[in-house]
Amino acid sequence: MGRLSEDEGAAQMKLLKRISDWERNLRAYYNTDLSTPEKRRRAHIYNLWFDHAILRGIWTNFFEIAPGVYRSNHPTSKRFAKMKAMGIKSVLNLRGSFGAAHYLVEEETCRELGLTLVSINLQARHAPPGEEILDMIHAFRTLEKPFVMHCKSGADRAGFAAAVYLLVIERRPMAEARRMLGLKYLHVKQSKTGVLDHILDVYEARTARAPISFEDWVRNEYEFRAMQADFLANHKPWF
Repeated sequence: MGRLSEDEGAAQMKLLKRISDWERNLRAYYNTDLSTPEKRRRAHIYNLWFDHAILRGIWTNFFEIAPGVYRSNHPTSKRFAKMKAMGIKSVLNLRGSFGAAHYLVEEETCRELGLTLVSINLQARHAPPGEEILDMIHAFRTLEKPFVMHCKSGADRAGFAAAVYLLVIERRPMAEARRMLGLKYLHVKQSKTGVLDHILDVYEARTARAPISFEDWVRNEYEFRAMQADFLANHKPWF
């Protein structure tokens, strides 16, 4: 096939933009607060289909990583109730608290169940800023156990958080911590989220030169922009 003409290329780009705008507006229509019954209905649809809660009702990615510490994908309200019944007291949400429908439902559910909810924003497809990692470590030390940490799928952010928990709190070896980022949890190292593996690689190489705790390394030496640039210079993510 020949190359698109300039007019055909412009028409194609215009069509793609219209589709993108339509999808964004549709998501915004359903990604709403819970202030009225109609908005609550739309938020339920958003969580179920746009945020993929339809899958997480049966697939949980729920595992105990240390005594009284669990990792999971984003629990549904029913699963939060089951966690409460099994004794879980606190929830560490790694997806942030920006007013999205999935957060508002989680906040309401935890409040009604009496679960302590702490939210931090941890990036997965880019190297997270050091402040995000240190906030997460602070939460590890202050949350009442048993607690569960979750992101959306439970694969990447929850995996990195679990690895850091084992390194910092449990003082486990790197080989054990690395297993938290694996295909068992649907983490794909060859994707853009492989930057999380790269952080562990760089830290391990640093400790080979001279011992330093992961927490001190993040606080005093880690720089997320340089880490991201180094990852992209040395890896070619598949997606």
